[in-house]
Amino acid sequence: MEAAVYNIKGEDTGRKVELNDEVFGRNLEQGNAEHTIYLDVKQYLANQRQGTHKSKERSEVSGSTRKLGRQKGGGGARRGDINSPLLRGGGTVFGPRPRDYRSKLNKKQKALARRIALTSKNADQQIIVVENFTFDAPKTKSYLQLAKNFKLDQKKVLLVLPESDLNVQLSVRNVPNALSMRAIDLNAYSVLNNDAILLTEGSVEVLNQF
Repeated sequence: MEAAVYNIKGEDTGRKVELNDEVFGRNLEQGNAEHTIYLDVKQYLANQRQGTHKSKERSEVSGSTRKLGRQKGGGGARRGDINSPLLRGGGTVFGPRPRDYRSKLNKKQKALARRIALTSKNADQQIIVVENFTFDAPKTKSYLQLAKNFKLDQKKVLLVLPESDLNVQLSVRNVPNALSMRAIDLNAYSVLNNDAILLTEGSVEVLNQF
């Protein structure tokens, strides 16, 4: 499979780049593609959670431990001290506790999910290959002009680089609907969570090996 290569002005250079069919042209009806994507996205989002949520329980609330009323005959619940969950300002029953949400997923499954996601985007014609480029200085204006050249300035865009490029990454960082990422760090969620993907030629070479 081949794809046209464009320059940063949005013009077709007349050159073609080879896209690995195993990565960009898989048969999505084979196997359980949707479930594989589900597992990978679920794991990725779970790993982003800090898990620091906490509410105070009865023993942690500040208040007197004196029993407010007698055990029986009061006509109400046996609520004990003022820290009871039955009273306003009391402890929380079964509230959230700090926990680790991280989970593991087989490397082969993660790689497969990434291929399925790239194939899906390619099938929807949402992948654009751009010749390798860099910016002379970190300027948001430089990226905005690039996006405008491809009529992507109003869309959510993922820019994939073959390796770290500080000027490009800093130029993209302040744009709310744009994200830059190294090809080696690509994952299914990042691929699917965008309207369009700009792949540099160098990043295509890396992805073809995935």
